Amino acid sequence: MQITSQLLMIRPGAFGFNKETAVNNAFQKMNVDWNVNEKAQQEFDQMTDLLRYNKIDVHIIQDRAQPYTPDAVFPNNWISTHPHAKAVLYPMFASNRRAERAKGVLEALQEQFEIVSTLDLTGYEEEGYFLEGTGSMVLDRLNQRAYACISPRTSARVLYDFCEALDFTPVIFDATDRNGTPVYHTNVMMSVADDYAIIAQDTIKDRSQRYLVLQSFLKARKEIVFISLEQMEHFAANALQVKSTDGQRFLVMSEAGYRSLSRQQRKQIEKFNPILHSPLDTIEQNGGGSARCMIAEIFLPQHAGEQEADRHELL
Repeated sequence: MQITSQLLMIRPGAFGFNKETAVNNAFQKMNVDWNVNEKAQQEFDQMTDLLRYNKIDVHIIQDRAQPYTPDAVFPNNWISTHPHAKAVLYPMFASNRRAERAKGVLEALQEQFEIVSTLDLTGYEEEGYFLEGTGSMVLDRLNQRAYACISPRTSARVLYDFCEALDFTPVIFDATDRNGTPVYHTNVMMSVADDYAIIAQDTIKDRSQRYLVLQSFLKARKEIVFISLEQMEHFAANALQVKSTDGQRFLVMSEAGYRSLSRQQRKQIEKFNPILHSPLDTIEQNGGGSARCMIAEIFLPQHAGEQEADRHELL
């Protein structure tokens, strides 16, 4: 199963520019607006309203102001869920992001969904090795492949442990931006859907590595949508394919990402699914992440008797 209609999203409570993550996230730019959290909440609400309007189940948890977690809006970096009632917890680079795991989100999720086993990789933080969930990895769940560009946030050592435990094949490569800086998260330069993939291939300078990645897509019978470095900088690859409760597929991205696409690129994607796009300028600028980063997919079974309940609010 590559896509789901069940999404976990965290409404920001103290969103802002995080100096700890800015040391290796070139997408972050400090905004001095006093009401940056309020603007982020407005963008969050607009995006979740759009998803719900299109019959996608969004399970929202309101973040608390304390402890201070300015990046709580990006839950996919610390948790992922998988079939057979399995969850994975990930080691995080920034110390102030680790507190996101202790704010009751997992417990709230367990009230409605079944989690039988948890793979806890967070112990690697003490050794200085990190793997920030489906930010560090882009998962082709249909073909059990985990794409990952190595960076200070993404360690091959932890990636191998994840792949061994969940039976994924790692596809590892190096990716850099136009300034030669390592791309901090794989999901800003690549997105994998059921029948296609979006990639900023110019980030992969090594030809053999680039060939490896593209051939992996082709072997999986995915059409490739190529985007430029400039489009990557507008978060055109930070997108996620989801589906509605009646099975309609969509690609979710930001307004900036959508605007950066050419007419031909939009047509290429829309052969497979419509594109849902929403303005996320404040979150993108201050947080250095976009639509895909805001979504943690839920692949867990619901508890018996919960299927007919109102599933929109966990807290």
